[in-house]
Amino acid sequence: MLLQVLGTAAGGGVPQWNCACPGCAGARAHPHRRRRHASLAVRADRAGWFLVNATPDIGDQIESSPALLPGPGPRESPLAGIVLTDAELDHTLGIARLREADGIHIIATPPVRHALLGRLHLGEVLAPYTRVDWRELGREGGPLLQGGTVEVAAVPVSAKRPRYAAGSGPDDPTWVVALRLRDTATGRSLLYAPALASWTDELQEAAEQADCVLVDGTFWDEDEPVRHGLSGATATGMGHLPVTGRHGTARRLAGLRGRCLYTHLNNTNPLTDPDAPQHAQLAEWGLEVAAEGMVIEL
Repeated sequence: MLLQVLGTAAGGGVPQWNCACPGCAGARAHPHRRRRHASLAVRADRAGWFLVNATPDIGDQIESSPALLPGPGPRESPLAGIVLTDAELDHTLGIARLREADGIHIIATPPVRHALLGRLHLGEVLAPYTRVDWRELGREGGPLLQGGTVEVAAVPVSAKRPRYAAGSGPDDPTWVVALRLRDTATGRSLLYAPALASWTDELQEAAEQADCVLVDGTFWDEDEPVRHGLSGATATGMGHLPVTGRHGTARRLAGLRGRCLYTHLNNTNPLTDPDAPQHAQLAEWGLEVAAEGMVIEL
């Protein structure tokens, strides 16, 4: 299984267009600190790739990844589809950017599909341009691509829905899921969890079994959103477990056998600066931050 990290930033990216915080200002002054919205590309077979989430940066993410570029035919693309972890705008706005395709194949949980069709009216918007085919993302798992060796399964992590979908249907733990990706040919697996509001027993089991874990690193500590004036809510109140502290994920990840990396960094997180001392602290725990464009082979 081949994976490419397409982006590692939380909503708004780094820098965020309307923000002059130290993280954003630093990224403007030092372009190597820039981060696109968190996304991943997974090779489903020798010829086909799936995107995990479709971000506003999808065009640049494809153009900067040679394996995802079109060809050899004039309209021939290796992109076979999209898997969604949730219905947030930062993870779904890029779907509309693919309207030139003959068809778009999307794998998502029922609440996510209903939000995109019923609240964003994505089906109606895209119907004049292309066909959208949907497949349910379930906990039991199934192949990304028919005949391929990579399977995908959902690990429910939160009932937190996007603001635009407030009040739409009952609470459902599959509003936000982690993805368990497994290559049946090698037996090796990845757990991808860019948004975590809680650490469940099911997630713990999946993390223990995974050879590689990419996990929510939105905030360094619990009080970061309040301290920077982002919100009156703490990190967990905003739906993200912090890296450190009593609710932090670092202490859980440090005990795992697989390689563990953080993604989905907010612009206020000191980890967006590659020279920040917090990176050394992570290294002491055997943890790291995913880099833009990095390739992981499992």
